[in-house]
Amino acid sequence: MREKLKKSYMPMTESAYYILLSLMKPRHGYGIILYVKEITHERINLGAGTIYGTLTRFEKDSLIETAGEEDRRKLYKLTEDGLWLLGQELERIDELHRNGHIILEDVDYDQDI
Repeated sequence: MREKLKKSYMPMTESAYYILLSLMKPRHGYGIILYVKEITHERINLGAGTIYGTLTRFEKDSLIETAGEEDRRKLYKLTEDGLWLLGQELERIDELHRNGHIILEDVDYDQDI
């Protein structure tokens, strides 16, 4: 099951990654939008279509589940599979980061290559 999730979701889009990351704590859709905007310093502004489409897909694939309601808004939280997938993606990103720094260690970014 988990390998199927990995094939289906990886590599993740930034939106998917940040939506899962934001659900380390139960949040509703609008709360996710605000949180992602905050932690990315407004670089990523998720639209309602993106957020609710992604949440529907995540819920269908058991990456997230409902965690109650707040002000008549449905709260979502990560499942064990969602946390596992988020960890897999973080390991992939860490590898990209490490390899990039190793290879570009002595490159002066202000000069043309």
